[in-house]
Amino acid sequence: MKYSKQSLRFTALSVLLTALLIFAAACGSNANIANNPADTTNAANDSSVNNAVEKQQVSVVTSFYPLYYLASEIGGEHVKAVNLVASGVEPHDWTPKSRDLDTASNAQLFLYHGAGLEGWVDDFLKGLSKDSTVVTKEMSDGITLIEGTEEEEEHADEHEDEHANEHADEKEHDHGGLDPHTWVSPKSALKLAENVKNSLIEVDAANQADYEKNYDALKQKLEALDADYTAKLAQTASKDIVVSHQAFGYLARDYGLNQVAIMGLSADAEPRGQDLLEITKFVKENNVKYIFFEELVSDQLAKTLADEADVDTLVLNPLEGLTPEQEKAGETYLSLMERNLQNLLQALQ
Repeated sequence: MKYSKQSLRFTALSVLLTALLIFAAACGSNANIANNPADTTNAANDSSVNNAVEKQQVSVVTSFYPLYYLASEIGGEHVKAVNLVASGVEPHDWTPKSRDLDTASNAQLFLYHGAGLEGWVDDFLKGLSKDSTVVTKEMSDGITLIEGTEEEEEHADEHEDEHANEHADEKEHDHGGLDPHTWVSPKSALKLAENVKNSLIEVDAANQADYEKNYDALKQKLEALDADYTAKLAQTASKDIVVSHQAFGYLARDYGLNQVAIMGLSADAEPRGQDLLEITKFVKENNVKYIFFEELVSDQLAKTLADEADVDTLVLNPLEGLTPEQEKAGETYLSLMERNLQNLLQALQ
C-alpha cells in the first residue's frame, strides 16, 4: 500500500500530539499530588502513630543490668526501659546523681533489686519528687536469701576499724550481711522475671496478655538454662570454684558447687594477706585448675594468685553489667550465662 507525503506528515503529527498530551497529563497528575494537602496525610499519620506508640509506652527505670534485661524482654514494645548504671560501670562503685532522681521521678515504674545490693536505695526513694507517681518495687522479694558468712562479717568489721573515717562512703556499698547476687543463678532469675512481670501488669493492666506471653517465652529459656546447669554441673569431677569476689553463692547453692572467694561480697573489698596464703594453699591441695576473674573489675589480684599457685585464669561473669563491647556485640544475660556454664565446665572437668 502506498502513502502520500501529506498522509505521512499527518500521521507523524498525530503521534507527536498524542505523546505531548500524555506527558502533560502525567505532569498535571504529579502537580496535583504535590500540591494537595490531603495526599500528604499518610506520612503525617505515620508520624502520629509512632508518637502515639511512644507516648503509650510504660517508662521503666531499673537499678542495674539484669533487671533492665528482664524488663525489656517481658515489656517488649509496650515498655521503654532505662538502666541507671551505664555499661562498663561496676554497680558496687556507682552512686546516683540528681539527674538519676529526676529520671526515676518521671518514670511510671522503678525496679530495684534490694537485699542490700543498692546501698543507696533508701535515701534514693526518699529523694524522689513529692509530685512523682512512680511505683517502686523490690525485685528480690520471694527469693530465699543467703546470709553473709561469719568470715565475711569478720573481714567487714576489720575493714571498718581500719577505715573508720571512710564510713560514709562504705554505707553506699554495704550489703547488710546478706548476699544480694541472686541473679547469677537461673533458678533465682526465674523468680526475678516473675516479679518484673507482675510489676508491669500492676502499672499497665491493659497489656497484661502481652506481658504474660513475653514472660512465658522468657521463662522457657530460663528453665532450659537451669536444666542445662543442673545436668552438666552434676557430672563435673570437681565442685570447687575460686572466684574474685563472693558473688556466686546462689550459683553454688543451687548447683552443688563450693565457692572460695578472694574478696568479700563487695568487689572492692580488700583481702587480707593471710586469706591469700590460705587460698593459694587450697588451690594447690585441691587440684584447682583455674581461678575466675571478672570483666568489670581489675583482674590483677586473680592473676597474681594464679601465678603464685601455677594455674590459669578464666572469666566467670557476675552479670552485674555489660561492658561497652558486649553491649555493642548484642550480648545478653542469656548468652553470658551460657558462656559462664562453658567456662565452669572447662574449669571443673
